[in-house]
Amino acid sequence: SFRADCTTPREQLRYLRVLHRGFDGLTHVGELVCHQVVAEDFLEVLRALWEQEYPIEKLRLIDDYNADDEASMSDNNSSSLCFRTVAGKEELSNHATGRAIDINPLYNPYLTDRGFTPLNAGPYVDRSRDFPYKIDENDLCYRLLTERGFEWGGHWSHAKDYQHFQRLAP
Repeated sequence: SFRADCTTPREQLRYLRVLHRGFDGLTHVGELVCHQVVAEDFLEVLRALWEQEYPIEKLRLIDDYNADDEASMSDNNSSSLCFRTVAGKEELSNHATGRAIDINPLYNPYLTDRGFTPLNAGPYVDRSRDFPYKIDENDLCYRLLTERGFEWGGHWSHAKDYQHFQRLAP
């Protein structure tokens, strides 16, 4: 996912190995790469989620999916760095800098007036329904990240990205 044209210098990125509680209830070792300015927050939040037994199905490097965001999201993989543009636009995503994280993306899709991703997230588009792993304002992951200054994509007016938390560049 770190291509030759990546605009974020490699020395500003951090590789994190963290524990997380899988959907099977067991502890797993996960990996992600993120920007140094969010690394400590991600470590603290992921540790708190693990301690509270908050389920994250997968936490693997996007490289395990050949840097294919749709493949990663469809497999419900939570991730951070992926050098790519915003879906349907020319501008770089905050994932391109490692300042964003997606959590349980299959259950918390990205919705626009053109549709949703991941493409297999149809059962989770209706946010008025109750289902497991749904991120909303009562969710522990939401609370921990927003308390640390992260913006939640579920609050956006132009689209809704329920899996997405980001800290904008200073």
